[in-house]
Amino acid sequence: MMSKWLGEAEKNVSKLFKMARGYAEREGKPVILFIDELDSLLGERANEIGGEVRSRNQFLTEIDGINGKGKDMQLYVIGATNKPWSLDHPFLRRFQKRIYVSLPTLEAREKLFILYTNMLKLDGRVRSHTLASIFDGYSASDIKDICQSVQLKVVNEMFSTTVYKEPVEGENPSVPRDISVKDFRETMARRKPSVSMDMVRAYYKWSEQFKAL
Repeated sequence: MMSKWLGEAEKNVSKLFKMARGYAEREGKPVILFIDELDSLLGERANEIGGEVRSRNQFLTEIDGINGKGKDMQLYVIGATNKPWSLDHPFLRRFQKRIYVSLPTLEAREKLFILYTNMLKLDGRVRSHTLASIFDGYSASDIKDICQSVQLKVVNEMFSTTVYKEPVEGENPSVPRDISVKDFRETMARRKPSVSMDMVRAYYKWSEQFKAL
């Protein structure tokens, strides 16, 4: 939405909401505008240039227009951020629901491992519940990266073998071996969680102060 040209950024914001309202009114169905990295657009700024100020003010105007129409307008704005404390307070007030999404639970981690290992060739002793227990404190993105790293590990291992071994009948030397729990543990030793306990405490503190469920 941002632009280096004078006046373009606020026009882009206006066009976005106009398009969304058009869909909601013509189709009579709910429309969702999802904005990721919300803090990059609506965060507090110490040295804003004119274009940023105008685009943020335009966003305020558009949000007020949606809230003013109530249930008659089936248009919803959802934002996600890893830095909720950076959000500007005028915008924060206009988001009627503020929900802290915590790190995945044991059950959620198990489902994530089922999802991301579905296409991998696993050792028969690998259990998703075991993996979920091992990777306590890891985010959904971390778990996806872990599964990708384990797959790359066995593939690289296959290609880096320098000693030629006479293939056993029925085996295909160009196929990676099965992935074991040991592979996951070795990968975990090199890849720590991306969210520290200090960060978790900061998120929880902010949520307790500003949550609106």
